[in-house]
Amino acid sequence: MKKTFILFSLLLLFSTSIMAQSTMTDEQVMQYVLEQRDKGIPQSQIVTQLMQRGVTVDQIRQLRKKYEQQKNSTGLGTKDITGESKYEKSRMRTSKGNGKKDASSQYRKTDANKSYSYDENDADFMQIKDELNILAPDSVEMMQDQLLQRLKSKRKVFGRDIFNQKNISFEPNMNIATPQNYKLGPGDAVFIDVWGASQNTFQQTISPDGTVQIEGFGPVQLSGLTVAQANARLRSQLGARYQSSKMRLTVGETRTIMVNVMGEVKTPGTYTLSAFATVFHALYMAGGINDIGTLRNIKVYRNNHLVTVVDVYDYILNGKLTGNVRLADNDVIVVGPYDCLINVSGKVKRPMYYEMRKNESVGTVLGYAGGFTGDAYKKAVRIIRKSGRELSVYNVGEFEMNNFQLADEDSVSVDSVLQRFSNMVEVKGAVMRPGKYQVGGEITSVRSLVEHADGLSEDAFAAHAVMHRMKADRTLEVLSVDVAGIMSGKVADIPLRNEDVLFIPGKSDVKKDEELTIKGEVVYPGTYAYAENETLEDFILQAGGLKDAASTVNVSVDRRITDPKATTASDEIAKTFSFALKDGFVIDGEPGFKLMPYDVVTVRRSPGYFEQEDVTVQGEVLFGGNYTLSRKSERLSEMIKKAGGLSNMAYAKGARLERTITPEERLRMESVIKMAQMQAGGKDSVNMNKLDIGSTYYVGIELDKALANPGGDEDIVLRQGDRILVPQYSGTVKVNGEVMYPNTVGFRQGKNLSYYIDQAGGYSSSAKKSHTYIIYMNGTVAKMGRGIKPQPGCEIVVPSKPKRSGLSLPEILTIGTSTASIATMIATLATLIK
Repeated sequence: MKKTFILFSLLLLFSTSIMAQSTMTDEQVMQYVLEQRDKGIPQSQIVTQLMQRGVTVDQIRQLRKKYEQQKNSTGLGTKDITGESKYEKSRMRTSKGNGKKDASSQYRKTDANKSYSYDENDADFMQIKDELNILAPDSVEMMQDQLLQRLKSKRKVFGRDIFNQKNISFEPNMNIATPQNYKLGPGDAVFIDVWGASQNTFQQTISPDGTVQIEGFGPVQLSGLTVAQANARLRSQLGARYQSSKMRLTVGETRTIMVNVMGEVKTPGTYTLSAFATVFHALYMAGGINDIGTLRNIKVYRNNHLVTVVDVYDYILNGKLTGNVRLADNDVIVVGPYDCLINVSGKVKRPMYYEMRKNESVGTVLGYAGGFTGDAYKKAVRIIRKSGRELSVYNVGEFEMNNFQLADEDSVSVDSVLQRFSNMVEVKGAVMRPGKYQVGGEITSVRSLVEHADGLSEDAFAAHAVMHRMKADRTLEVLSVDVAGIMSGKVADIPLRNEDVLFIPGKSDVKKDEELTIKGEVVYPGTYAYAENETLEDFILQAGGLKDAASTVNVSVDRRITDPKATTASDEIAKTFSFALKDGFVIDGEPGFKLMPYDVVTVRRSPGYFEQEDVTVQGEVLFGGNYTLSRKSERLSEMIKKAGGLSNMAYAKGARLERTITPEERLRMESVIKMAQMQAGGKDSVNMNKLDIGSTYYVGIELDKALANPGGDEDIVLRQGDRILVPQYSGTVKVNGEVMYPNTVGFRQGKNLSYYIDQAGGYSSSAKKSHTYIIYMNGTVAKMGRGIKPQPGCEIVVPSKPKRSGLSLPEILTIGTSTASIATMIATLATLIK
């Protein structure tokens, strides 16, 4: 019993693994997920079960993309009849259904150095959480790390990327004259020019001890002096030697300096820069500010003293370079962490994160964000603050924005204006200028509104207008308005309220879809607009008149039946009127007949109208060419007689008929091909759009018998487009297909099929002898058999046997692998059963 149970378990496991290889469609996956969620099965088990059923990771990703597209098209932010958004409902289900974190819960990521904390009220957090929430709400709990990493990458702080852009390097301009306040130091190349009574030029590089060596004079100390101070010292020390000459010092190639960039930058360290470099260039060389670095309080120290404080926002927003001083050797730039980071979202021109100084106000950050957009609600903004252990919300009015101070991680949200009007009324329908108007002032009542709309139109039903009015609870009520009475003064005028909508119906609104249809043998069939009192003759003339093929004794008008007072259903669904015409006028039918809306006029084709139909006769006839059929039943023998009969060289048995394919025949051929494909199991499928059936086909005829027995079965009836080909006598027989040597040989009266096969060397080894067939010149085909003999001009075709394909290498390897797996399983079973 135990061995049987083990054997059964192994077989069940083997069948389960085979079933796991099967795949599920996207619809089946989603249906399965919904069913399992309704049963309360956790998300982790659902994912495991899907993988056991062969659902791949790629398929889940595709489902995620499809879910996001559906979410974007339906809008998770839209509200339904309950007033709650779909996202809010999803969050409520999450907090109530799974017993996990509620709306104030936070997700925290902690490592050895940093701690990040984000709450569900953060706009970016909500967006990313919704993207990750694919199959069930609790999937977000399983993806906290990914959620936090994506949230960090989405934070875009204004100005933080200015020092890591390739197109902005802040490199100093080296092609300018050296400023007079530039301080000389070791490594600077200086030129001392003397002109006047004496002519001389000294080119020296300031030595590490700060001096330059003047030929014939000695060292001169220049380090630490500005260019102006260095010129004054040279004139004072060398003036006695060059009393009658002038002297000037200029700087050639400047030295490099060592600057230390420390703190919250991407790559802190010591950098070698040009002596003209500024603070911005040093920050660029350090890779810019990192995620927690400040842009508002960058400090520069020189000789352990604070030299300047740089505010990058002052440069970005105001174009001021205040604090961006030229650096000196061994300067230290310190970038500390930011003090306050504010998220600005909603209806501002530049929504993103902004770094603020302590105690800056809401008005300041709104100025950084570019101010309000045109559709912003400017009376107040909403601020969400993380105060201690929970969140706080503040509504700051327009007069408090410059006084309300912000704190770190505050979120400022600017709402949009309400999608409603405060001073609007609207008039629709049969007025000259329908549209929205300003209520108040000159427009206070129905009469003044109609007058400002340039009055009623000619087709207005002014006695039965309708006004929609919004009540205090934003529900609608309807008022009946006698606009005609108000305009004439017979009825009291009605005062207007905000958002009133007045609709004045017109005849065009009632009859805008009324139309007439004409079909059949008229010049311009189609649909026309209905006009009152239109007769049948008028409508036919409007459609261009009758064609030559039109029947004047059978013109019908079909009219729909409408009975709004009916209480029972009738078997009659339409009424038909018949007319006969003469010269375009009704001579037989209902007198004074007028067309009604939606009438359908049909002018049928006359049975006595025919267009000429041509047949072509070519080859060995006396008068070849095109001939017109005299009757529908005209036959082959009659057409040969019209062509003067056969010539002396004609071979009547080889004559053939080429016939043009009609649309009905083409449809039947395509249906036959489709049926053959279905029977073949989809193999060798052909694209029907690319299949060229051709425009003609051959009809097998026996012209000699048709001429011998006119009107018999062989004397077929001709039709439009037929082409009769009468060849000359051909005394040859062609042998093709699976023979040793395909050949064309002379015809021998009385010789059978074997004789001609022998003339081609006999059958080949792959010939399918029993399926040999003969194609005669007249287009008929016969399979080899008793009584079948070759005729002059025919072709003998020997088909080949079907090829038997062996197994390919991948198939052999697959069979070997399967055999090895089965052998391993059998060996395992044998070991367990012992």
